[in-house]
Amino acid sequence: MYNVGMYGGSFDPLHIGHLHDIIRAASMCRELYVMISWCEGRESTSKELRYRWIYNNVKHLDNVKIILIEDKAVSKEEYNTDYYWEKGAEDIKKCIGKPIDAVFCGSDYFGTNRFESLYEPESEVIYFDRSEVPISSTNIRFDVYKNWQYIPPICRPYYAKKILVVGGESTGKSTLVQNLAIAYNTNFVREIGRDTCEIAGGEDNMDKYDLYENLIRQKAEEIEALKSCNRLLFVDTDALTTKFYSRFLLSDKNDIKKCDALADAIARINEFDLVLFLEPTVEFVQDGTRSEKIEADRVKYSNQIKKLFYEHKIDFISLGGDYLNRFNIAKEIIKDKFGIETIW
Repeated sequence: MYNVGMYGGSFDPLHIGHLHDIIRAASMCRELYVMISWCEGRESTSKELRYRWIYNNVKHLDNVKIILIEDKAVSKEEYNTDYYWEKGAEDIKKCIGKPIDAVFCGSDYFGTNRFESLYEPESEVIYFDRSEVPISSTNIRFDVYKNWQYIPPICRPYYAKKILVVGGESTGKSTLVQNLAIAYNTNFVREIGRDTCEIAGGEDNMDKYDLYENLIRQKAEEIEALKSCNRLLFVDTDALTTKFYSRFLLSDKNDIKKCDALADAIARINEFDLVLFLEPTVEFVQDGTRSEKIEADRVKYSNQIKKLFYEHKIDFISLGGDYLNRFNIAKEIIKDKFGIETIW
């Protein structure tokens, strides 16, 4: 058992191989220091994010301490020079402030004498076999989705793509969202308005509090669902659609103004990677809760929702045709835009 060990890297991004090594190193030391190297503007992920990722994976290991250590190399190539390696080792020793008995690193450095020249004879250099978990941060940066299985769950929301499906009433949004979630083996965010509408006994009975609930719960469920999605998260309806309904269902101008303010605030913080707008080209299904007024002029009200997206400068792709056509075109768009294919 070593007293003090050190395992360092940029962890940009963190992957299962890093965690595998940290677990092994921690079991061999009374204290293990995980040193996160960072330089503003060089990495693909922030130092705060990488700290959070490592912390949430090792917080059950009481003997692991995480330290951020800055360097000034502006590129990966510049960092991989003798000067920055020597400066980094000097800074690490100073920061830890006690003798380092063991320095842990991956077997890809074996034979380079890099760590031996910096830490021996005071420290023993121990190599972990990288082939046990055959992945690198470079591989993930090159194609995150093909290497998804090597990304720890805590990191996945950062890389997941959020796809919003919107449109007028009874345009097949819920059906498409659920079908796509099945096709990509992932989850989805349902339309909260279905719950509040059901409780109210139909759209005509809904009030401002129902719309407030739609807005807040929809965003909250999106945040939670993102934590467990598989590469993609499909979202059924958004704040701007609820804003449309506030003007359609409410009569009091002050109530509409309040609902609009909340909808606009949520719309401003929403970040969707793709928005699919469903045109009213499928049969309107009257389930007893839907508006007959909208049913009578579907194109008019569909265009009113589109106008809200134009006003917020949110791009979208319109999908028409029948259910199968939309399903197939949506998959083609996702493949072209993100390089992600279905799981069948």
